[in-house]
Amino acid sequence: MMVESTVFVVDDDPSVRRSVVRLLESAGLRVEGFPSGEAFLERERPTGPGCVVLDVRMSGMTGLELQRRLRASGRPMAIVFITGHGDVPMSVAAMKGGAVDFLLKPFDDEALLAAIARAIGRDREWLHEQQELAVLRARCDRLTPREQQVFGLVTTGLLNKQVAAQLGTSEKTIKVHRARVMAKMEAGSLADLVRYAERLQITASHLD
Repeated sequence: MMVESTVFVVDDDPSVRRSVVRLLESAGLRVEGFPSGEAFLERERPTGPGCVVLDVRMSGMTGLELQRRLRASGRPMAIVFITGHGDVPMSVAAMKGGAVDFLLKPFDDEALLAAIARAIGRDREWLHEQQELAVLRARCDRLTPREQQVFGLVTTGLLNKQVAAQLGTSEKTIKVHRARVMAKMEAGSLADLVRYAERLQITASHLD
């Protein structure tokens, strides 16, 4: 079952905030409104998918600063910026920071809803990738130190005999370790194992 998404509206203009919240609720979305970036950061980070509709210029923390804070928090969120005072450097900074869209007030309702749909889709993808990565990390944690070394070496393209020479053991022993790595990582092929190593950012030097 798909987890319901939430849209967080952060704008220090009460009339704009209420207007956006009403629009999104009328579209069937779950919405929470916040008068400032500081107020939003006090909320527990959402575990489900969502996005932030964020004003750029606010008293106190700016929208761009909140974007940076979220990016550094380990739980970045897809952001749709809205502003009545946009300029090119500001929009470039927002998009470089990973914003999904940058809309000027007054914006078209359909344009905002379309941007939010894209943002929620992006956030779902990010959460799915994080879940897959957590599974891979849990599998990797089951490997012994020696199996982790073999994992790092065989996924660089070395043959079993080359891995054996590098680790000072026999090719037969490496074959046993390699089979255990494949089983514990639940890899159907060496290609799968290589992809897992890339996702986990595991290299031979990383495991020295």
